[in-house]
Amino acid sequence: MDQRSAPQTKEIMEKCKGDPALKVNCDGEGPLSAEWMTPKALWIKQNEPEIYNKAKTICEYQDYINYKLTGIMCASSCNAAVRWHWDGEECIKESGDPYQGRPMSLYKTLGMTELADKLPRKCLGMGSPVGKLTKEAADYLGLDESTLVAQGGPDAFVGMVGLGCIHPQQLCLITGSSHLHCVVTKNPTTAPGSWGAYHGAPLPGTNFAEGGQSSTGSIIRWAKKLFGAEQLDYKTLDDEAAAIPPGSDGLLALETFQGSRTPVTDPLARGALIGLTLSHNRAHIWRALMEAVCFGTKACVDGLEAAGHKCDEIIIAGGTTRSKLWLQMHADVTGKPVVLCENIDAPLLGCAILGSVVSGIHNSVEDAVNAMVRVSRRVEPDEQRAVIYDKIYSEAYSKLSSTVRPIVHSLATLRGGASMNKNHEEKNEEVVVSPSVLAADWSSMGSEIRRCLDAGLNRLHVDIFDGVYIDSPYALTFGPQMVTAMRKVSNETLLDIHLCVHHPQRY
Repeated sequence: MDQRSAPQTKEIMEKCKGDPALKVNCDGEGPLSAEWMTPKALWIKQNEPEIYNKAKTICEYQDYINYKLTGIMCASSCNAAVRWHWDGEECIKESGDPYQGRPMSLYKTLGMTELADKLPRKCLGMGSPVGKLTKEAADYLGLDESTLVAQGGPDAFVGMVGLGCIHPQQLCLITGSSHLHCVVTKNPTTAPGSWGAYHGAPLPGTNFAEGGQSSTGSIIRWAKKLFGAEQLDYKTLDDEAAAIPPGSDGLLALETFQGSRTPVTDPLARGALIGLTLSHNRAHIWRALMEAVCFGTKACVDGLEAAGHKCDEIIIAGGTTRSKLWLQMHADVTGKPVVLCENIDAPLLGCAILGSVVSGIHNSVEDAVNAMVRVSRRVEPDEQRAVIYDKIYSEAYSKLSSTVRPIVHSLATLRGGASMNKNHEEKNEEVVVSPSVLAADWSSMGSEIRRCLDAGLNRLHVDIFDGVYIDSPYALTFGPQMVTAMRKVSNETLLDIHLCVHHPQRY
């Protein structure tokens, strides 16, 4: 979630407006994510020029791992198509043009054509053999040197393979704290309100487009904690909500607690509960929040279909699969069958599928998917509930975000509190306010820090996790490089740093 290159995303969208490579960013309208390769490379060039100039290779961590395993540096065409602005189909072709499939006009406008030579020159599709293990890697892993390494890709898109979502008009829905919607499509067309379609991804010969929701499972977890229901399991709360009719007796929620991704991209969007009365209880709010997530999913699916990427079914994975109520609700609201697979760890199965092809067990990814991906259940929409939800969506939910947008944008300018001034500090000298950067808008960290300083604050609370897996939904991380970048904004701010690490001596 490193967002340091947010200013570079704006620079790219302004300088390179109209460049064909940016069509995948909502038909050129943006936004461009700070986590994509081009803005990250531009940030290094502008902020750490010595490192940039000395760097022979700039690559993804996955590329580096493959290099350590095989001694071969190559990119994944899925990564390149989805996050590098490359043409995933063209970049894997062997030709006399070393820059085939690369966005050279984009690099030229940015004054960084040398980036094309720093990025891996070789590119392979997922499921292609990268090479055999080096002796060093084989000895370390306890494997034979003849072991082949298969090319992979980003976890979510390897998960598409693990869900068997490789054919046109199949949509995979990866659920967790947020929702990611990926639909395979025949046409690599682009349109406002959707990202992609990415040519040659997730696999060579395919295309897919994506949509997303920032807050889904995280809202449910938030509500459970807010209700003081930590001692209750989710099923108990689901059972209470199941007794409430569709529409939650007139209570409607907006799920954009942490901004909106698609079909309307708005980082300042916030959540809402509309229609509350004294007769509403915990079950109503729980159901309204679940319904809001499903309405948001329908908006994303409708946005993808409006862009020309239709889907016949939704193949689902992640936390939502553990709730029968929520699964049925997704089917009822979207009007699409929801399909569950036997193996719920889609990225892991996707890796096994790609490995089975490289090892010769199966002749193709499609053959491997047919043999290894098995459907466990298919949830069909309930016609009566679908009619009710369609009316609520068209007459209420679809109008809600645009209605509250001016209000939440105004609130965003007030957040932090004008009352936090020097007079307030003088009256409460014993109070020390240390805002946490975890609550900041990560896409504009510099302006967030300045806003705190303008409010009269002189310290910030920063949590650092050293990359180890911590079994907690709150274990978000900032690294030492982020702290260094924050220090550049202000030399006077006290950084109240908390370490949650396995190796504190590193810092």
